[in-house]
Amino acid sequence: MPLIKDGALAEDHFAFVADDAALPDGPVVVSLKRLRADRDALFARNQKLGVKLTSEESPEGIGSDLDRLSLVVLEFPKFRDGRPFSWARILRTRLKFAGEIRAVGDYLYDQVAYLSRVGVNAFELPPSITPELFARALTEMTNVYQPAADGKKTIRDLRAG
Repeated sequence: MPLIKDGALAEDHFAFVADDAALPDGPVVVSLKRLRADRDALFARNQKLGVKLTSEESPEGIGSDLDRLSLVVLEFPKFRDGRPFSWARILRTRLKFAGEIRAVGDYLYDQVAYLSRVGVNAFELPPSITPELFARALTEMTNVYQPAADGKKTIRDLRAG
């Protein structure tokens, strides 16, 4: 599936590794369960490391290791599950995560702009969204009502200033 990072097509340098699989050379993404179980060995590799969170797993469960991660992958099991939106916002605002936050799974075209607003900066595109549709989704909302992690001025701010 195509990967969009910071608004452009990008090559994915990370390999997703199952909990029981051997670690290849290079950057990897592991489950939160594996990060907890193999923490010391994973960080001793001195390679870029990412963690994949299911919608049931809060990023607060990563704890103090968050600063050592390059990537947090948020999985959408189905488009109706909005918890990854909250996880992205928590990562950017409360936990101050500056690395890549990637959305994967079953999210919809209509959710792309909102995902971007809450802090997601990389998207593994589902089959229903082409790179062209993705680009259009980011430009459809020109004004916003709620403050978000993107710092965009709200309509209220625009009216006041």
